[in-house]
Amino acid sequence: MLFVNTERLRVAYREHGNPDGEPLILLHGWPDDVHTWNPILPRLERWRVIMPSLRGYGETRFLQPDTPRSGQLSALAQDVLDLAEAMGIRRFHVAGHDWGARAAYNASLLEPERVKSCVAISVGWGTNDPGQAISLVQARNYWYHWYMATERGAEALRKERREFAHLLWRTWSPSWHFTEGEFHDTMHAFDNPDWAAVTIHSYRHRWGLAPSDPYYSEQEERLRHESVIKVPTLVLHGTEDGANSPQTSEHKEHLFSATYQRILLSGVGHFPQREAPDAVASAIVEWLDQY
Repeated sequence: MLFVNTERLRVAYREHGNPDGEPLILLHGWPDDVHTWNPILPRLERWRVIMPSLRGYGETRFLQPDTPRSGQLSALAQDVLDLAEAMGIRRFHVAGHDWGARAAYNASLLEPERVKSCVAISVGWGTNDPGQAISLVQARNYWYHWYMATERGAEALRKERREFAHLLWRTWSPSWHFTEGEFHDTMHAFDNPDWAAVTIHSYRHRWGLAPSDPYYSEQEERLRHESVIKVPTLVLHGTEDGANSPQTSEHKEHLFSATYQRILLSGVGHFPQREAPDAVASAIVEWLDQY
């Protein structure tokens, strides 16, 4: 792992591909880590690929003990922008899965002049507004959100983090039979001392059940009142996604003022880059080649 300091974090990251290529930042989701991108990396050799561990994961650490262990989505987005700034990268492509997709969307809205293009995997734009209407099917999918809103659920996450994550992997992608080795390579990222705190705050904050970190008040204000993304955006969503139903990414075209494309991946669950790496890599390469 390589490391770079932002104002609040010591960010651990990996690099791949052409060091002189256009920067492409890949953002993993929850519960996952940078290993999630390994299956598609051989197709991304032309780009300077940067894969950070998000706050609360792997070897990424907060610089100060009194910094709130916030998992709010505005903080995740600002982390992306701060990472690029710390690395001297003015403009970049960004692709994210799950939490990473939400961070990619938000970074694109907050600073569109810096993001050349955006790829979001397994997440539709704007699906975690606390006041949103959700279907009963999606409410069922979000059981772990509601569970972590209780102290009992939070304690289960703290004590059984690996078992918690393993259960979600199995249920979110019903046709994917991952190996125990794949899970083993990733599960160590959850041993970060801040993983549980960041996770619990993230899911509680999304539903208005936890306070915001005031440090991100400006970003929060903009994300509450602005909804149209001005960056070219590609969405990839599996038809068997058991975390975010593919219906949650439908009918979003009006929220994008630049080129927008949505691709459904048949028979694929919540982890397309792991389950269908050839299809995902091909879609990403074709998309990036346009910009």
